[in-house]
Amino acid sequence: MNKNLVNKILITIGFLFIYRLLAYVPVPGVDTAVIASFFDSHQSDALGLMNMFSGNAIQRLSIISLGIMPYITASIIMELLAATFPTLGQMKKERDGMVKYMQIIRYATIAITLIQAIGVSVGLQSLTGPSGNSAILADQNTFIILSAVSMLAGTMLLMWIGEQITQSGIGNGISLIIFAGIVSAIPSAIGQTVTMVNTGAMSFLTVIAILVLILATVGIIIYVELGERRVPITYAKKTMMQNQKKRVMNYIPIKVNLAGVIPVIFASAILMFPMTILSSSTNPTIQAIADLLNPNSYFFNFLTFAFVVFFAFFYASITFNAKDIADNLKRQGGFIPGIRTGNATKEFLNETASRLTFTGALYLGLVATLPFMIIKGMGVPFFFGGTAVLIVVQVALDTMRKIEAQIYMSKYETLSAVGL
Repeated sequence: MNKNLVNKILITIGFLFIYRLLAYVPVPGVDTAVIASFFDSHQSDALGLMNMFSGNAIQRLSIISLGIMPYITASIIMELLAATFPTLGQMKKERDGMVKYMQIIRYATIAITLIQAIGVSVGLQSLTGPSGNSAILADQNTFIILSAVSMLAGTMLLMWIGEQITQSGIGNGISLIIFAGIVSAIPSAIGQTVTMVNTGAMSFLTVIAILVLILATVGIIIYVELGERRVPITYAKKTMMQNQKKRVMNYIPIKVNLAGVIPVIFASAILMFPMTILSSSTNPTIQAIADLLNPNSYFFNFLTFAFVVFFAFFYASITFNAKDIADNLKRQGGFIPGIRTGNATKEFLNETASRLTFTGALYLGLVATLPFMIIKGMGVPFFFGGTAVLIVVQVALDTMRKIEAQIYMSKYETLSAVGL
């Protein structure tokens, strides 16, 4: 294996290891035993969902309890603003403008993190353990300041780790952080399942049914993720003669799921933000709204489906630029058989991508909600959803593709160095 690739993999593993270590660093001034006992009774609700995405960091109330979600929420806001305001969209396309664009996202992340951290700090004031001892070991104002500073530092560290993995490691750093958080919870979930089977709380047939559902979900995800529509391209004879010694792609691959895992992550971030704020209130009306947004409710799953479908179309429209593809084809002397170059090609590609995105959006929405509804119908007393499986499988596939690309690149460099 290429030394450069090995270094990138080791850098990625090293940063993910640091991320997991941070999950065990608690916020100063809290009784972690009280927090842990509270989460033991909230494994199947909104807190269980958030705890899963953080890799059990919330259960320990670590400095990275808020995870990378504030950064994702800030990115969503900026993406929506960039699509609405042309000036901001143009800034994103320019090299210098992109630096300013990312800086704005970082500042927005700081603001969102502080709001969420203060909300969590206020909500913990009324939390007590089974014996009546408070979860807070410091006075209210001191704890709010300590927790806000600690969680802000933790989120900034995660954001920096994600950027370092993207630049120097393998794969998308933010996606890998979420991936690592979900995967880290698998051993404890297996242990919990074995305990429930031994105590008779869950039947062995139920475990078999869950395994079948997981395998079926993974199989469907892999099948759809590898699916693509290959639009044929024909090049003029003169162009082919000029590129005899070069590989000219004779099709345009358009994936069924153009948006990847981003819509699911965006939808989770959007729904987690109000849950964090509302859960800290003792107002009956606000508590009723928080209960409505509980992952156990049908309304929450309906919102998840709707958000996933919306972001699938939204993100696909950003990542797939039919106009640029049509212009490049025309410039290179290529065309789609039966379709005129220029605007007709752009419209054809847009229509093809829209049809595929419709199928991909429905697939993402169903995978994100249907497995959980089935699990709930089976009466399983812990949170499990297709969202986690979807993120794990998609990030794993994307990372494998990038490793393969690095391997092929090293082979080409070797052949080029020896003059072949």
